[in-house]
Amino acid sequence: MHHEALAEREVLMPTYRRWPIRITKGKGSFVWDDEGHRYLDYTSGIAVCNLGHVPDGVKEKLGEALEDLWHCSNLFQIPQQERLARILVKKSCADQAFFCNSGAEANEAAIKLARRYAQKIKNTGTNEIVTFAQSFHGRTLAALSATGQAKFHDGFEPLVPGFRMLPYNDEAALAEVANGRTCAVLLELVQGEGGVIAAEEQWVRTLYDLCRQNDILFMVDEVQTGIGRTGTLFAYEQYGIEPDVITVAKGLGSGFPIGAVLAKAEVAQAFVPGSHGSTFGGNPLAMTAGLATLEAFDRWNVLENVRENGRYLRAGLERLKEAFPETIREVRGKGMLLGIAVRRPPHEIIAAARRHRVLILSAGDDVVRILPPLTTTKDEIDLFLATMHQVFLGE
Repeated sequence: MHHEALAEREVLMPTYRRWPIRITKGKGSFVWDDEGHRYLDYTSGIAVCNLGHVPDGVKEKLGEALEDLWHCSNLFQIPQQERLARILVKKSCADQAFFCNSGAEANEAAIKLARRYAQKIKNTGTNEIVTFAQSFHGRTLAALSATGQAKFHDGFEPLVPGFRMLPYNDEAALAEVANGRTCAVLLELVQGEGGVIAAEEQWVRTLYDLCRQNDILFMVDEVQTGIGRTGTLFAYEQYGIEPDVITVAKGLGSGFPIGAVLAKAEVAQAFVPGSHGSTFGGNPLAMTAGLATLEAFDRWNVLENVRENGRYLRAGLERLKEAFPETIREVRGKGMLLGIAVRRPPHEIIAAARRHRVLILSAGDDVVRILPPLTTTKDEIDLFLATMHQVFLGE
């Protein structure tokens, strides 16, 4: 067959179960397809477009940056990196940042940092990292090995050694953390892919205290929860703890690829020239996107909106649960990372919502995941709730 005649599915590897729509434009909480239909987008590109699509301010800053410099090797000083690092350090408990391009890369760097810190700074033989069942940390081989879901491992064995998985929110299992081989724990404070399961506060405190007592690094994967998604800039702030390492990505660039590892200075010193790097990490365009995103967050009082409208949305979802108890088991999550556990296949509900021009996601096998832009309004939430009411009625 001639190359030009190859269908899309024949030239692209079949790694995605694609929906039957082509999105060509986005603004705020809405996207449009190639036929001009408008959809309310409550996926936010899977928790990426936290300020909505093509946000004002970020758009202008990126446009200006395109005129100046697209790429610059990390052999040179990149002033935008220092500016963004300063803001992230000021807004978190961390002291230093390393920039990369994605959440998986951020977790990969955190894993390397934890091992190198144990071996080079503490001079111990510990190298195991404890992770938790239902977790999701990314698709690179080490991040995949850290992920506590067998379906993601299938066909990729042997996995990277040095990871131990424990049950999530299980107090008794924490006795196994400090076994003399553990150098770090890595966890999500709300498991996104795993079913929108929030960590219980007391369990986190116990785990945190265990790590402190046994000199084990406490690393939090905030790739999905970070940059305001749960109502604070980072989810860990709601647990009264100070992680040693925080990974972020998704929401930091308003859709531009970016990732970051934030760490306490004591831990960050394990990385020295040559021990880690990235060709595109911290490039001027990504840094501009990050800076403009965080500026807009402050300017628009986004966190306040997440807290107020997140409560409003959750109350609406609880009303839906009361109206449709035969379909909805439970409403879960924090801020605007919400899930509804359902008694029928989520993909049926998602497809029905899409026919009604509302976009939502799944999480795990029995959860519909709702990730509105953090800037969404009460009117948009009302539209969403009214649409979901029709969906659950089977209209």
